[in-house]
Amino acid sequence: MAECFSNKIADDVEEYRAALQRYSPGNSRRSACLYNLANSLQARFGQRGALSDLDEAIELHRGALHLRPLGHPHRSLSLNNLAVSLTDRFKQRGVLSDLDEVIELERAALLLRPPGNSNRSASLNNLAISLRARFEQRGVLSDLDEAIELHRAALLLRPLGHPHRSLSLNNLAVSLTDRFNQRGVLSDLDEVIELHRAALLLCPPGHSHRSVSLNNLAISLRARFEQRGVLSDLDDATELHRAALLLRPPGHSDRSMSLNNLAVSLTARFEQRGVLSDLDDAIELHRAALLLHPPDHSDRSVSLNNLAIGLRARFEQRGVLSDLDEAFKLYSQLSHLSHAASHTDLSAAKAWVASAEKLKHGSALIAYQTALKILDQHVVLLSSSSRHFNVIRAATSSLATDAFSCSVRHGLLTNAVELVEQGRAVFWTQLARFRTPLDELSLSGDTGATLAEEFKRLSFYLRHAFDQSNEDQSPQIRQLAMQWDNIVSRILMLPDFSRFLLPPLFPALQKAAEEGPVIIVNASQYGCDTLIILSAQDPVHVPLDITQAEVSKLSSKFQSLAEQFGSSDHEYDLVSILRKLWDHIVDPVVQALAESKIPPGSRIWWCPTAEFTLLPLHAAGPYEKKKDNLSHIYISSYTPTLATLIRARQQVSLDASPQHFVAIGQANPDKGKELRCVAPELAVVEKHVAPVASFTSLADSGATIQGALDILSRNQWLHLACHGMPNRQQAFQSSFAMRDGPLMIKDIIRSDWQNPEFAFLSACHTTVGDEKSPDESIHLAAAMQFSGFRSVIGSMWSVDDKVVHQMVSAFYANLVDGSGRLDCTRAAVALHKAVKTLRRNKVPLEQQIVFVHIGV
Repeated sequence: MAECFSNKIADDVEEYRAALQRYSPGNSRRSACLYNLANSLQARFGQRGALSDLDEAIELHRGALHLRPLGHPHRSLSLNNLAVSLTDRFKQRGVLSDLDEVIELERAALLLRPPGNSNRSASLNNLAISLRARFEQRGVLSDLDEAIELHRAALLLRPLGHPHRSLSLNNLAVSLTDRFNQRGVLSDLDEVIELHRAALLLCPPGHSHRSVSLNNLAISLRARFEQRGVLSDLDDATELHRAALLLRPPGHSDRSMSLNNLAVSLTARFEQRGVLSDLDDAIELHRAALLLHPPDHSDRSVSLNNLAIGLRARFEQRGVLSDLDEAFKLYSQLSHLSHAASHTDLSAAKAWVASAEKLKHGSALIAYQTALKILDQHVVLLSSSSRHFNVIRAATSSLATDAFSCSVRHGLLTNAVELVEQGRAVFWTQLARFRTPLDELSLSGDTGATLAEEFKRLSFYLRHAFDQSNEDQSPQIRQLAMQWDNIVSRILMLPDFSRFLLPPLFPALQKAAEEGPVIIVNASQYGCDTLIILSAQDPVHVPLDITQAEVSKLSSKFQSLAEQFGSSDHEYDLVSILRKLWDHIVDPVVQALAESKIPPGSRIWWCPTAEFTLLPLHAAGPYEKKKDNLSHIYISSYTPTLATLIRARQQVSLDASPQHFVAIGQANPDKGKELRCVAPELAVVEKHVAPVASFTSLADSGATIQGALDILSRNQWLHLACHGMPNRQQAFQSSFAMRDGPLMIKDIIRSDWQNPEFAFLSACHTTVGDEKSPDESIHLAAAMQFSGFRSVIGSMWSVDDKVVHQMVSAFYANLVDGSGRLDCTRAAVALHKAVKTLRRNKVPLEQQIVFVHIGV
C-alpha cells in the first residue's frame, strides 16, 4: 500500500510538471498549477526526505503567491502553504530566517482571515506555534507572550464541541508552562492545571489522547507541588500517573516514560512522608523502565541512575548491603554505553562520582574516569561556539580537580596527571584538535591520506565557523561536527592511530617537563596537593597544608586588593598574601625541587587549577631580609595545561628567513581613555628589535580590528600596546580596544596565523578569565597561545603606563642578544631580568610582578 501511495505521488509530480509546461506566464490557470506541483513535491519530500523537493516546493509556492496579489480569493491559502513548507525546512535545517519569514507570512494570512472567517482560529494557532518556536530558538519573551495571547484568542473560537478545542487547550497550556519556567509566576502554573483538567474532560475513557492528557495534568500538578509543597497535588499527580500507565501497556511507545514519571512522583512522596512502600514501588517501576532501555538506548543512563538513586535511598533507610552493591553495579554499566555521549550520560556519571565519594566506595576512581571519558565525547559533538561554553562550564565544574585528588589519595600519581589534564581547558583542547598536525596520517597510505584531507577540510570549516554571529548556521555546524567525529572514528581504526586525538597518557604528558619541571597545583573539595612533573622519573607528590575553602578565601581577598592597585599604597596587604602563598604552597614545592636536584636559576612552569589560577604564585616569598623569594631561586613561567606546553614546543620554526615583528599600538580607542605612553613604548620596541628583525609598526588610525588581524597574518612576532578589556561574565567577549571597536577572543580564535612565535600583550588584565570557570582559561593571553603563539607575556591586573615603558625597555634589552636573531624561548629569562631592573628602580611591588610569562 505504501509503495502504491509513493508511486501515486511520483505520478502526480510528473503530471503537474507537464501541466505547468502547458500554461505559460499570464495564463489564469498557472497559479493553480504552481500550487498543485508545490503540494505534490512537498508530499514527496514527506515520503522520501529529499530536501531538493522541499526547496523546489518553496520556490513554486512563492511563484503561486506572486500570482495571487491582495484581493485574490486564494491568497491566504498560498500564504499558508508557503509558511508550511518553510516551517518544514526550518525543522530540517534550523535556519532562523526561514522561521522569521514563516511568522511574517502567517501574520499576513491572519489579516486576510478577519473575525468571522472560518479559518481564523487555524491562523491564530499557526502563528502562535511559530512564535513559540522562535522563542525556543532566541529566548525573546515577547514572542512567548504574543503566542499565549494568540492561543487564548484561538481557544475562544473553539468552544465546547469544536473538534480542535482540546488541541487549543493543550497548546495554550504548553506556552504558559514555558512562561512559568521563565518567570516563575504561579498564576501561570495554576492556569496550566485548569487547562489540562479541561482537556482531560474532553478525553473520556477510550479516547486515544487520554493517556497524554493524564500525563500532562500529572506533570503540572507535580510542578506546583514543588513550588507550594501541598501534598494533595503530589497525591493527585501520583494517581494520574498510575492511570496513564494503565493505558500504556507493554509494547506502548510511551510506557517507559510513564513508568519513570510514576516512580519520580512516588519517590517525591516517600521523601515527604517516609512510607517505605512508596520507595519500594518506585524501585520496581525504575527496574521495569530499565528493561525497556537496552544498552544502546539513549535513555539508558537516566534509567540506570534513577534505579541506583532509589536503591541507595533504600540502603540509607534499611541498611541492606545488597541494595548498595546493586546500585554501584548499575553505575558501573555507565562505563560501557554504546550510544553517542550526551549530557544525561554525564549527569549520571557525575551522580556515580558523588555517591562513591560520599560513601567512600572503591569505584570512585572508575567513576571519575568514566565521567571524564563521557565529557570528552560530549564536547566533541557540541559545535565549537561560545554559546556552548555554559554547557561545558556546567559539565566540567570540579570534575577534573576532584579526580586528581581521588587519584592522589589512592597513590596513583600518573593517573592524577592524566585525569586533571583530560578535564581542564576542554574548550581549548577541542579547538586545538582542529589544528592537529597530519603529516604521519597523510603518509600512512591512500586511506590515511584521504581521511587526512577530509579531517583537514571539516576542521577548517568548524574552526572558521566558531561563534559566527549568524546563529542560523548552528544545525549545519552540528552536522559538520558529527561528520568530523565520524572521520576521527575511522582514523582510530587504522593501524598505528589507535590513540589519535584521545586524551594523552602520562608518558606523552611527561614531555612537558623536558626543559624543566612542571608543577601542577590542585585545589579540590577533598584536599589540596601539588605534583611536580620531572622529565625522567615519576611525579613527586607534595601535600599542601591548606584547604580549598582557605584558597578560595585567599583568592577573593587578592582579587579585591588587585582592583585597588594604583589608587594607594597596598604593599603591606600584598606582601601578607605573598607570604601566605609562600608558607602554604610555594616553599614546600621549592624544598621538594631542591631534593629532586633542580639547581637554582632553573626554569620552572606552574600549572595551577581552580582558585589557584587567580593567585600570583610566581611572586610568592617570605619578603624578609636575608631570605630568598621564589624569584631569587627559580625563573617562573605558567602553562594552562601540559598538552599546551608540549604543542608549543613542537611548533618550532626551522625557517631561517628574516623574522617579521609587528608592534601594534592603539592610544585612542573607540571606547576608553587616551593612553599617552603608547607612542614612546612602540619607539622603544623598534629601537631594540629593528636591528635584528623586519620591523613594522601599526598605530592609531591604522590599528583597527581588521588592520590588526591582517598584519598579524604576515608577522610572527607581536608587541601589542592598548587597553585590555576583560569580561569575566562573558569571557569570549574579552577584547583588545582598537580604533573602531573591540578585537575579541572569538576574532582571534577564527584567525589562521602562520607559525606565530611570541606576543607581548602590553595591556591590562590579559590573563583574567571567566570568574565561574577558571580551569577553562578563557582569557586573552590563552587565546593568543591557543592560536599558535608559542610564548606569551600577559598581565594579571592593571598596568601603570609609565612603569610599562620601563618594563618594555628592560625586557627587549634582555631579549635581543648577540646572535642576530630573536628567540622566543628567551622571553621568560628576559622578563625575569626586567623585573630585577624594576626592583632596583624602586617600582611599586604590584607593578614589578604584574606581568607573567606563559609558554615555552
